[in-house]
Amino acid sequence: MTVAGPARRRRALRCVLAAAVAAAAGLSGCAGPQPADSALGLTAAGRLSVRVDASPTRPAQSISAAFEWRGDGVRGGLTLLSPLGTQVALARWSPGSAWLVTPEGETRFDTLDELAERALGERVPLAAWPDWLAGRPWRGAAAGPLPTTAPVSATASGPPSGVGSAPAAGQAPAPGLAAAGFEQLGWVVDLSRLAEGRIEARRSQPPVVTVRIVLDPDVRTPGGRS
Repeated sequence: MTVAGPARRRRALRCVLAAAVAAAAGLSGCAGPQPADSALGLTAAGRLSVRVDASPTRPAQSISAAFEWRGDGVRGGLTLLSPLGTQVALARWSPGSAWLVTPEGETRFDTLDELAERALGERVPLAAWPDWLAGRPWRGAAAGPLPTTAPVSATASGPPSGVGSAPAAGQAPAPGLAAAGFEQLGWVVDLSRLAEGRIEARRSQPPVVTVRIVLDPDVRTPGGRS
């Protein structure tokens, strides 16, 4: 298994950001990546930012974009969009394969973690995101309460994870969860502002990674409240 080096990751991030800037300025560019499978309903949409702190081997990196998520952690797609709504990067995955499409072309990966590292600058557990966006731990790994909250009842043997049920702004966390959030896969998932459609996930293991998400309140998802 080959993992892309820092220089290659930075080139991929610069390409995504440059494409977004070009689209915002109304400039023409490469043909956009193909849309995700339309059979997969829109699970969540909004804005995200990812910051990877500096380490001894590389400077700090950050990316910010609008996003659309379809499907789940097994089969789905993540689209990054420019300020004008132009598609500038597309991640697609299905069992055993994952692809990232940017203006540089299409790259195949063996795992979703590898794809996330190329697209976002560091390994982010994309497979867990549909559940995190819904305000609950992912079923695929054990979860624990934040130190200052009551125990989280959902663990690896907890309630099943649905395909896309991200709440609209104003929706409460899933029943049985501590309102403040939980810890899972080495990440602290902060749900204290979920009622406002805001979620933050932070990995403290170096390099520190912070993901901030603001959900679109107009998106209604399967299992979510309308």
